[in-house]
Amino acid sequence: MHIIVCIKQVPNTADVRINPETNTLIREGVESIVNPFDMYAIEEALRIKAKLGGKITAISMGPPQAESALREAISMGVDEGILLCDRALAGSDTWATSYTLAMAIRKIGDVALVVCGKQAADGDTAQVGPGIASHMNWPQITYVRKIESIDETRMVAERLLESGHEAISVPLPCVITVVKEINEPRLPSLKGKLAARKVQIPTWTAADIHADPKQIGLDGSPTRVVRIFTPPPRSGGQILAGEPQAVVDQLVAKIKDAVVAAS
Repeated sequence: MHIIVCIKQVPNTADVRINPETNTLIREGVESIVNPFDMYAIEEALRIKAKLGGKITAISMGPPQAESALREAISMGVDEGILLCDRALAGSDTWATSYTLAMAIRKIGDVALVVCGKQAADGDTAQVGPGIASHMNWPQITYVRKIESIDETRMVAERLLESGHEAISVPLPCVITVVKEINEPRLPSLKGKLAARKVQIPTWTAADIHADPKQIGLDGSPTRVVRIFTPPPRSGGQILAGEPQAVVDQLVAKIKDAVVAAS
């Protein structure tokens, strides 16, 4: 079984800064890490491989520095990594990103399962995983918290809902996105770290995956970030002090006055 894990390198959440002119993340001089949700995706792929055998390939789309994220995945036990890096891909929104990743998956071929974290820490859209499934025309299960069973042809997984969970059965190949409840990511071994330093990670361009120029980068992105801003702090307000019953009486009186004034 060939498993693809899609990972992203994101800024450390404590250091996120926005360029007010371009409305994009400032990455220069900022510590980068593997997207935390993607660590659970890596771990789950490793557990599936331990049961069924096969190979795991990690794919990341980003600047040259994203290669370090792929090396971290390899240090955990992933077999190989591929970096999608091209200036033509810059500015891609979630739709263009998922298209690019899908084209890379098609180039790889003979893939049974794609595993993604539920969302990226720097975007929080949770759209790339479902987008890949849409471009590939594959079934998907989002917010997976547990894989009940999996073989070469079918998977049964529990997905998290606001009010509980549900079990879904899908044929392979398919795409899943996982939540943190699914597992506890392992730490890389010393052997894994040493191997990750030596491995050759190929870099694919848009031309290498035969991507349509009209569907990648800014030109291929149907959405735009128009403005990013911090809401102004709330002003006004009043703190009521005193005995509990006295505070309640004051609050009730103020609510009545507000209702009368509004009417």
